[in-house]
Amino acid sequence: MNFDFSDELKALREQARKFLADRCPPSVPRRLLDGTLSFDQELWRAISEMGWVGAAIPEAYGGAGLGALGLCVLAGELGYALAPVPFSSSAYLAAEAILLAGSPAQKERTLPLLAQGTRIGTLALAESEVTRVHAGKLTGVKLPVPDGDCADLAVVTAREGSMLSLHLVELSGAGIRRERVETIDPTRPQARITFTDAPAEPLGRPEEGASLLRRLLDRAAIPLAFEQVGGAQAALDRARDYALERYAFGRPIGSFQAIKHKLADVYVAIELARSNAYYGAWALHHDAPDLATAAAAARIAACEAFWLAAKENIQTHGGMGYTWEFDCHLYFRRAKLLGLLLGPAREWKDRLIGELARG
Repeated sequence: MNFDFSDELKALREQARKFLADRCPPSVPRRLLDGTLSFDQELWRAISEMGWVGAAIPEAYGGAGLGALGLCVLAGELGYALAPVPFSSSAYLAAEAILLAGSPAQKERTLPLLAQGTRIGTLALAESEVTRVHAGKLTGVKLPVPDGDCADLAVVTAREGSMLSLHLVELSGAGIRRERVETIDPTRPQARITFTDAPAEPLGRPEEGASLLRRLLDRAAIPLAFEQVGGAQAALDRARDYALERYAFGRPIGSFQAIKHKLADVYVAIELARSNAYYGAWALHHDAPDLATAAAAARIAACEAFWLAAKENIQTHGGMGYTWEFDCHLYFRRAKLLGLLLGPAREWKDRLIGELARG
């Protein structure tokens, strides 16, 4: 059984790597740390025009039709570049939720615009006040919502009686107030969204809400794992390059065992995470029976690898590593944020244990 990507997808990966190296060096996410923009609009426009946002959306709905594997390839390269764009919110979460649960009319109305990047979607899941729906109206507070300050529509989880249901909400509608909240990584903004009798459109049947959400999180965890592995690899590459260039006592610091062992540990963690991500991509592409198990394993390994790589990158750079002038903190910020995006690793460990027990 071969879990590697096809030659066509490898070519896509190389093209994406070259494009992002040119259009998204570390100076691009850095600009957002001091600015007021939610994301790099020029970069978003460029990747939208190339069809990246609609990679997993079928051609019938205006997407590129590359499927889950194409989405995973692009996610890895966007993660490597620390791209400050709402790609995960639109592509892994909103578009996937609509593909899973949307009616034909909902898909035809929303997916082409998401694929073009002219509209941005997100998932409003976490909440500081229980969100409820009654007679098609939402009331509650969602916090934090990824890219919630710039999104045009959101898939919102809400309580409908005793059931958890999904709803499609236009964020420019009445009864909605949005506030950007401060987080560790301003290049991937989060928002508080307050709903007060806001109009909401059911997405799927109410009785299926909990199972749809679980499937959505499993499917989103795999491209997110590729994004995390990409970020971890970039952090390791930066640490390796610095260790070869920085001299102490007349020799590169990379020649000292303390540095060698540190970076070897990071390499092993990344390769383990990459293996889990590749198997997850295969399971997602084939809708395998063990998709939930594969998703949990990929999520856990990717969270741990990116966090380790980000920390050790700072340590390798020594006293200068934690300063604003060096780029190490960009990887540290992103590792922390992505480690919480779909719930922390400890929750996924509980899910993995549950799946293994059932298997």
